[in-house]
Amino acid sequence: QVQLVESGGGLVQAGDSLRLSCAASGRTFSIYAMGWFRQAPGKERVFVAHISRSGGGTSYADTVKGRFTISRDNAKNTVYLRMNSLKPEDTAVYYCAANLNRSDRGSWTVDYWGQGTQVTVSS
Repeated sequence: QVQLVESGGGLVQAGDSLRLSCAASGRTFSIYAMGWFRQAPGKERVFVAHISRSGGGTSYADTVKGRFTISRDNAKNTVYLRMNSLKPEDTAVYYCAANLNRSDRGSWTVDYWGQGTQVTVSS
């Protein structure tokens, strides 16, 4: 069992930056691939970023590629999402995810979710 707690969300203006953090407790953090998803009002939860267990591999949704950076510190049991050049369309609840796996068809499965943190970007 893994418990995930996100922090760092807030209200910012377009063009600003934010860094989200996700602290994990429970089983050994470093055995899990980690990631971030987001859910805008009235829309489905979608993939944002993924990072491998060691941190050596990352992947991003096309909508955030070049603006967002995912990283992890296994010594601190924490994964981060650095978000630069924020846009109003980035407004969503951001969820931390643990033990991600991607199917051959490109869909993601997740074993553990955080409670989410709100990010609001004003124009």
